[in-house]
Amino acid sequence: MTEALAPSSLLLPMFSGAAMRAVVDDRARLQRMLDFAAALARAEAAVGVIPHEAVDPIVNAAKAENYDLAAIAAAALAVGNVHAPLVVALTAEVAKASADAAGFVHWGASSQDAIDTALVLELRAGIDALLADLDRAVAGFVTLAGRYRRTPTVARTGLQHALPMPFGLKVAGYAGALGRARERLKRLRREALIMQFGGDAGTLASLGERGFDVYERLAALLDLPLPDAPWHSHRDRLVEVAAALAILAGTCAKIARDVALLMQTEVAEAFEPAPAGNGATKPHQRQPVAAATVLACAAMAAPLAAAIMSAEAHEHERAAGAWQAEWTTFPALLLAVSGALAGVADIGERLEVDNERMRANFDVTNGLIMAEAVAATLVGKLGKSIADQVMEEAIQKTIAEKRHLRDILGEDERVTLMMNPGEIARLFEPLSYQGVAQTFIERLVASAQSRVPRR
Repeated sequence: MTEALAPSSLLLPMFSGAAMRAVVDDRARLQRMLDFAAALARAEAAVGVIPHEAVDPIVNAAKAENYDLAAIAAAALAVGNVHAPLVVALTAEVAKASADAAGFVHWGASSQDAIDTALVLELRAGIDALLADLDRAVAGFVTLAGRYRRTPTVARTGLQHALPMPFGLKVAGYAGALGRARERLKRLRREALIMQFGGDAGTLASLGERGFDVYERLAALLDLPLPDAPWHSHRDRLVEVAAALAILAGTCAKIARDVALLMQTEVAEAFEPAPAGNGATKPHQRQPVAAATVLACAAMAAPLAAAIMSAEAHEHERAAGAWQAEWTTFPALLLAVSGALAGVADIGERLEVDNERMRANFDVTNGLIMAEAVAATLVGKLGKSIADQVMEEAIQKTIAEKRHLRDILGEDERVTLMMNPGEIARLFEPLSYQGVAQTFIERLVASAQSRVPRR
């Protein structure tokens, strides 16, 4: 599935990670089905279901490079899946070395066993690729949180100035969310990615009383957890994986949206690194290239996960259509999520922050961003009734005269009788009103690094 997201190799690298493209490559998928066949032969020979002499010819033939992908794809049209023609081709390849061994290829298993287990192995490799980029992204934002934990920035609600906050808290929030995504994927890698093996109807009837022995050995050989029973028509675990992938993409989109907004000319507080030699005709612009790609990937990921969810209802013991819908959707989902995460990891490692612009943006509202902090102090000095009156008048005057709130208050005798100019000025220091933000930064960083947060 090398072109699951785009019809051209010119586009695919923009919207996926290189490691993930290798994971979902068609030949890699074929190899996973062949790995299942080889492990099955070993497991069955170990418990006496097939002769030991059949194992080496099957294992030696189970190499993806031995097979013509185009021929298998063409043959799949008639039978409805790629595994059936692969078994025919594998059997023919084994027969070159041993006609007797060829008779034991794929013994007692169904095509769904091979396809589902190959999918589980693909998802495991895909999660491993994502975990590597998650490590990069978390480390990048944790570093930024430490570097900018004392850098004041504007907290925005509804895209409007709200209160001051440390920029370190914003990026620590990114690290925390990505850390949760990482733990979620690690848990699903352990619990949801399990072997599929049940034969035609999930009973392993063709293996007789040795069925469960093969079942246990096959799981061990594939290094996959042993399920309670075959799960061929119960897709809840796969749906949970799809949901976790979509959640990760959504987290990446939130971060990318913030960065794109921070890069606006009117804001200009933080930037992706400027690409070198891109031939820009408008040098005054810093385009959110990575952020735009992240947002595009996340927009694709959500409906792909929804497709997996809508295909959860499998009829009886094998579905007609819902199962098949997973075959191209999961690789496409992995690619989209990898593209989103790769972009965010790059942003986390190389984000450029303009401290001076952040400080300057506080003055856009002429000090009104500190009105809540000032009011809280004045209540303690003047009482609530007088403080409310002072603040209402001062705010209206600040807006009407377009002067700084600090200067307006400095002209009010009710204030100056209680506070000197230095005390009034200190009310407008942004991080004098940050609550327990520093504690939250420490807790988010600890959580992102898989440590227990301190109180």
